[in-house]
Amino acid sequence: MTTPLVVGVPREVKTDEHRVAITPDGVLEMQHHGVRVLVERDAGSASGISDDDYRGAGAEIVGDAADVWSRAGLVLKVKEPQRAELELLRPGLVLFTYLHLAAYPEIGRALIESGTTGIAYETVQTNGQLPLLAPMSEVAGRMAPQIGAHFLERGQGGRGVLLGGAPGVRPARVVVLGAGNVGWNAAWIAQGMEAEVLLLDRNIDRLRWVDQIHKGRIQTLASNRAAVARAVRDADLVIGAVLLPGGRAPVLVTDDMIATMRPGAVIIDCAIDQGGSVEGIHETTHSDPVFVRHAVLHYAVGNIPGSVPNTSTYALTNATLPYAVDIATGGIDAAAADAALASGVNTLNGSVTNAAVAEVLDVEPATIADAR
Repeated sequence: MTTPLVVGVPREVKTDEHRVAITPDGVLEMQHHGVRVLVERDAGSASGISDDDYRGAGAEIVGDAADVWSRAGLVLKVKEPQRAELELLRPGLVLFTYLHLAAYPEIGRALIESGTTGIAYETVQTNGQLPLLAPMSEVAGRMAPQIGAHFLERGQGGRGVLLGGAPGVRPARVVVLGAGNVGWNAAWIAQGMEAEVLLLDRNIDRLRWVDQIHKGRIQTLASNRAAVARAVRDADLVIGAVLLPGGRAPVLVTDDMIATMRPGAVIIDCAIDQGGSVEGIHETTHSDPVFVRHAVLHYAVGNIPGSVPNTSTYALTNATLPYAVDIATGGIDAAAADAALASGVNTLNGSVTNAAVAEVLDVEPATIADAR
């Protein structure tokens, strides 16, 4: 019988990241399966979860992040390891988190060089779906219109347009690029705020599904270069919501398109953690969220759900916990035996085992069997 891995949960250190990778209920579930859980002191405080909450669930509270990393066989995180954490990677360690290696290739190289097994939430797939990306995509999508509404205010540098307009005054035009979990949720909330919403995607069946649900309240349009250019030109708010699992997001909004937008319009690129779907965009932070180019506000925060950490932490744990338990109790054998988890394995023993990630890192992909 496989000895369960010790699970370590460090405090997130990415700028303005307030989520934590497990809830007290998650700790209790781990305890039920005979798994010890180490939680760094105050790891959950920004999510409204106290050390006493974790202790009550059976976790050991550890005062030092390095101690958590060194004692754990499986580290659960929310965001990719930051520069200070890269030196804590080591052979045999399993890291289960959002990795987004297409956007952060230096982290991919660190995982390879250290021999760490990196399992990425965002590439775990089952029946063509991304179950561990979905909850945070939903949160990011639902937040995007309210963020856009804020930055459209004149005091924030925006056009001074109210998303829902007013009686006798046209509402804001919101263009959403991509009808996946982020895009559909963004369009849904923007429509609920009474904006004029246009949703573009190449998948006509997906657009048909949205149209059937919202019965014309969200306008749908087949995506192509010309259609995107026209939509972006006329938009008050553009929300980028495209995804290629494990790969870099395609650039849909070019610099020339941005130059046609009205001064004070807003772009929110929810794909920034996969490299971004807007030409020339770069990642921003919650404390410094926007920059201006061509008189258009660009919002490119890479961890949008981190600003609502209580909701996000519970939504994330709901999705990740069953997989985390499987890894903790079965190790890499469990990951290799489960098709969904196997698709999440990005690096193993110095090899890259995800084809999309290997292409971005410019290395030859290996199978999990060969890497072991």
